[in-house]
Amino acid sequence: MITDTGGMIAPPSDVALRWPLPEQDGWSTPFAEVLLHHLDLFPGATVLDVACGHGTPAFYLAEQVGPAGQVLGIDLSEQKITRAREAQKQDLPWLRFACLDMRSLSSRVPIVDRITGNLSVLFLRPNRFEAIRGLSDHLKPGGQLVLTFPSRGTFASLWRRIDLELAARGLDAERRYLSEYVADRPSAEEGRAWLDALGFERIKVTEWPLEIPTGPGQSFLRHPILRGGFLDDVYDCFDDRGVAEEVMKRVSYDIRSFTPLTAQRCVLSGWKRKAS
Repeated sequence: MITDTGGMIAPPSDVALRWPLPEQDGWSTPFAEVLLHHLDLFPGATVLDVACGHGTPAFYLAEQVGPAGQVLGIDLSEQKITRAREAQKQDLPWLRFACLDMRSLSSRVPIVDRITGNLSVLFLRPNRFEAIRGLSDHLKPGGQLVLTFPSRGTFASLWRRIDLELAARGLDAERRYLSEYVADRPSAEEGRAWLDALGFERIKVTEWPLEIPTGPGQSFLRHPILRGGFLDDVYDCFDDRGVAEEVMKRVSYDIRSFTPLTAQRCVLSGWKRKAS
């Protein structure tokens, strides 16, 4: 857990949090930590948490704002919302979860003091700027937006190694699909440009490296972080599943060529301009 809170409410040292960030989550929690490092919370704050998943960090946010505040966690996945509600039970009644599309929020979604989104920017496609502009409509003047995402450059060494394997086998179509997938990852510079265009103030865009350790072979191919999304996306670049398995098996035993495997945890923070 980050100790330099950077504006985050820090609980007294002798008070144990009931809803800490899950230590066993090697992906969502590290991104949530840097989100909280940049987020300026206060007791009684109203918060919209987009792409909330199973509740990291919505539970933590609700505990910090307290019963005078309100936290609404939204996600497009009904399964994830159901799991979040099951974990919540009757606790934190000022925290609600709803199955909503953050790219097209209705006027019924409240206007809030803070909007957060852990690992959210990737899911704002295809029109990320329009989606963020829609989110900003639900932010009070003077309110803060903080989003995290794995930015361009994440696992770049791995993509280069896979591309070399594809080139050696003459798999031109697969190379093109992989290139398009990698190019779709937003950059820190793009994030800053979005908030600039929306007239946000005190914009900060910071990248924090996160090394993902892995072993060769099946340790890599079935890695709980990599296979849950990144490697599945690579497999989708192939028309022939058998060829995909052959290519990825070859890559998996050459991990020294692309490790350390580093993700760029990007934090995008800005404040909505107050009405003059």
